[in-house]
Amino acid sequence: MKIHVDKVGSVTRNLQVGRTVHLTDEVRCEEGAVIAVRIHGEKSVYNQLEDVNGRLVTLHAGDIVVGALGHRNALHGYEGVVPASVTVGDKLNILNMGGVIGKCTSHNPGVGPPFEAEVLGQVLTFPEFQSRAGQHAHISTGALKGTARAVTCPVVYVVGTCMNAGKTYAASVVVRKLSQAGYRVGGAKLTGVSLMRDTLSMQDSGADVVMDFTDAGVVCTGARTASKVARIVFSEMAAQEVDVIVAETGDGIMGEYGVQAILADPELKALGGAFILCANDPVGAAGGVRHLREVYGIEMDMVAGPATDNAVGVRFVEQVVGLPARNARADPNALGNLIVEKLAPKLGAGRKS
Repeated sequence: MKIHVDKVGSVTRNLQVGRTVHLTDEVRCEEGAVIAVRIHGEKSVYNQLEDVNGRLVTLHAGDIVVGALGHRNALHGYEGVVPASVTVGDKLNILNMGGVIGKCTSHNPGVGPPFEAEVLGQVLTFPEFQSRAGQHAHISTGALKGTARAVTCPVVYVVGTCMNAGKTYAASVVVRKLSQAGYRVGGAKLTGVSLMRDTLSMQDSGADVVMDFTDAGVVCTGARTASKVARIVFSEMAAQEVDVIVAETGDGIMGEYGVQAILADPELKALGGAFILCANDPVGAAGGVRHLREVYGIEMDMVAGPATDNAVGVRFVEQVVGLPARNARADPNALGNLIVEKLAPKLGAGRKS
């Protein structure tokens, strides 16, 4: 069956899906399977979809949307799973703005119940020229595979106590300062649920190369995929000869997206040229720094995020936690300069013209 679709979620971007797609009634129920759904109902909050260009478009009842099956475990959003089976006519849910589709099992009151999405079928691709034999579409098609290039450049890891802790803002500030200092910068999002917004923010801030886990064929990371994805992304960036990588980990250091696997990986940890913790409050700052030191042997170089929003938080971090406190919004230059100075012995002079 051939249909015209209204909107295409950014989670499918590896496939370059057009507005006219062919569907099959046989849906392969697996994470990453690309399907078409019809939206039911209207929402006034959390009612947008990020398209393959990173543009946010509003969803309405009756819209036909292309997305991908996946799970989500978001404290401030939706929790959802890939169901045991999927057939045409089933009612699933839109779990995030990137177009991840699954069965919602719980939601945060702030975002309201998710959109209901009626399954229309799985998208078919036709990779063989002039062949009418379609293949079940999956976001792993066209995904990054990694290179043999050794990763020798330093990585700035930006981790947080939770989602919405200011990680992307801090990462973007660091990217901008490193770029202004003359370095070729890679901006990476290593964990989370598929969305281009954060890497696009890094790109807008001056990153020469941006990549995330969906570029590596993953809808939503977890303990089994996070380290592998990080290696793929870092090796691909090394092949593009970046001088430094700024890597944000989605969600928190105690979340369910596999951040712990990256922090515990000796090879990935050894690449760390600087470590930034973004914390929502003083308790998170103190507990996060202690947890990272005791569990992973990682010493933070700085605390950022809402915990440093004014002098009260800054004073606590510097006097009680014993680390520099730098706020990405109030004093981005101080935050960026601290990291540039920290990395200077490893990076040397910038090479951009």
